[in-house]
Amino acid sequence: MDFMTGSFLGNDARAWLISAGVTVASFVALRLFANVSARRLGSFADTTRGYWDDVIASGLAATRGTLLLLVSIYLGSRPLTLPDVAAGLLESVAIVALLLQAGFWASAGLTTWLMARTKATLEDDPAEVMTLNVIGIFLRLVLWSLVVLLALENLGVDVTALIAGLGIGGVAVALAAQNILGDLFASVSIALDKPFVLGDSVTVGDFQGNVESIGLKTTRVRSLSGEQVVFSNTDLLDSRLRNFGRMYERRVVLKIGVTYQTPREELQQIPDLIREIVETRGGADVHINRSHLANYGESAIEFETVYHVLSPDYELHMDIKQDVFLAIHAAFDERGIEFAYPTRTIFLERGASDA
Repeated sequence: MDFMTGSFLGNDARAWLISAGVTVASFVALRLFANVSARRLGSFADTTRGYWDDVIASGLAATRGTLLLLVSIYLGSRPLTLPDVAAGLLESVAIVALLLQAGFWASAGLTTWLMARTKATLEDDPAEVMTLNVIGIFLRLVLWSLVVLLALENLGVDVTALIAGLGIGGVAVALAAQNILGDLFASVSIALDKPFVLGDSVTVGDFQGNVESIGLKTTRVRSLSGEQVVFSNTDLLDSRLRNFGRMYERRVVLKIGVTYQTPREELQQIPDLIREIVETRGGADVHINRSHLANYGESAIEFETVYHVLSPDYELHMDIKQDVFLAIHAAFDERGIEFAYPTRTIFLERGASDA
């Protein structure tokens, strides 16, 4: 009974028991509401084709129990008579907890929205994926900056003076981190200008491979031999880059040399013969430009044929090229035409003293 009639911090035991009950009940109710809502919305989202319900469900799933507990403690303190300083501190902590929780909800929902948009556009427009990544980073930066500023303002910090101080300090930071900021702005330039997108086959200097990821500082390319090559975004934009992913057709230059002993009649027929073979083997996938006797080489009479494969598919290009080579070999073998290879004929002339 002495316990029930005693007091602590100006509140009797009955008030503290009520406070504890309100705290526990609030925490259980908030936690139960968040979990049940997230599960039901998640189940409902699985049956729909839109993604906004997934966004809300993922946001609720990001509820933090610790933050709910801080809010519950504040609600439990309401029946108590506390000093102004303590009451103000609990209120500020509860508001900060709500701001942080709102940030987690918004961040999780934003992540789900970006993933859904990326999945929907990856096959149709890979370039938009980079734009979405940059937008996502920018929105997260704005979101958490706003949360931090509101939280500091609620805690009594002079946000205006803080921003002014950060502006002055930002100049020094920018000078010290020029390379990092250069790569950051380069990533924004890549996202907006789109010189390449995820999955493109590119050549940079001596390296060739497929673009695997584009980050804030670096771009990663999976080389043809399997290793991952990492480029800084600034270096990548400063380099001459060949993007095979933007190719819509392939130009093929076919050069063949025959021996100088080949009869003139056969030489006249070779351009038309090669043209016919290319048109027959390539079919609708090939457009032939020309086929001519092009040059008298050191050890061969050279013919040059130019045609286009009307597809960027490298495997199709190689299949057609292989069929053309085999057909030319068979046609030359049938006509007795010999392919030339590097040879040198030496003529020895006897001098007058050897006569």
